[in-house]
Amino acid sequence: MAKSEKQKLKLLYIMKILMEQTDEEHPMPMSVLLEKLAREDIKAERKSIYSDVSYLQDFGLDIVYNSSRDKNGYYIASREFELPECKLLVDAVTASKFITASKSKVLVEKLESLVSRHQAHQLKRLVVSPDRIKNENESIYYRVDGIHKAMQENKQITFQYLEWNLKKNLVPRKGGLVYQISPWALLWDNENYYLVGYDHDAEIIKHFRVDKIGPMELLEEKREGYEAFTKCNIHDYSTKTFGMYGGKEEKVTIQFPNSLVGVVLDRFGKDVSLQKIDAEHFAVHVTVAVSSQFFGWLAGIGNQAKITSPEEVKKQYVEYLQNILTEYTR
Repeated sequence: MAKSEKQKLKLLYIMKILMEQTDEEHPMPMSVLLEKLAREDIKAERKSIYSDVSYLQDFGLDIVYNSSRDKNGYYIASREFELPECKLLVDAVTASKFITASKSKVLVEKLESLVSRHQAHQLKRLVVSPDRIKNENESIYYRVDGIHKAMQENKQITFQYLEWNLKKNLVPRKGGLVYQISPWALLWDNENYYLVGYDHDAEIIKHFRVDKIGPMELLEEKREGYEAFTKCNIHDYSTKTFGMYGGKEEKVTIQFPNSLVGVVLDRFGKDVSLQKIDAEHFAVHVTVAVSSQFFGWLAGIGNQAKITSPEEVKKQYVEYLQNILTEYTR
């Protein structure tokens, strides 16, 4: 590129240099800015820099000049994403089981570009996730994008649903059965992404883990099951299904000691009604999908949680515990 042509990019280079290399703790003196522009084969004078900075400020860049003796120079005072926000996002990406290790690395690098290179060093030190099992299915990002596209275009999709075999490979379930689904929502639960949709053949709302969805095909048929989906409160749906395991829905009353009120609110949300039993106990009345996952959650709390009704669910829970005990007493 000829020198005269590159000179036209001066304003963009000033913005790039300030965005990448300055922050409140690292202002850039005029002399250093001029030197960096010269390295790009761009001629500049102090007077022109004043005008350029003014143009960038009018454009919306929060450029501030620090006139103190020890830290004088221009710097970017605020950004679209501030450092604490980027730290939060890096933590979320790193901790997420849903995002693969390689994709986590790519996303963190992109987040680093939102702050100065000096601040990016702080983000690098946050990328620590010991003993964290990450998803290995890279195609999951394309599945999510495909599902969003289907919902936006009001179309159905088909796919095979996969499961792990003993060779640690994902293979089609049910002999390669192809599901025809009308996608209505994507749900995040227990660190996994789920597709919530209407099953064309079963004529009911179902959910599928996105990382276990095989190659998808977008159909021309319009989505079905809108009425069934509107009757399904998505928040209640995720609350009732423990670990997204389905089961017969039952209105269950469970008794807890007061010390576990936080556990109950974490599980069922702050809208759940707490009924005082005595000075030390309370009860909740919740609708749950009765499943082994629900019983497993209760068993994890131990004898501090007690199902008080209905009797049928109490019996099922006792049988669940007895079956486990039998396996260890044979």
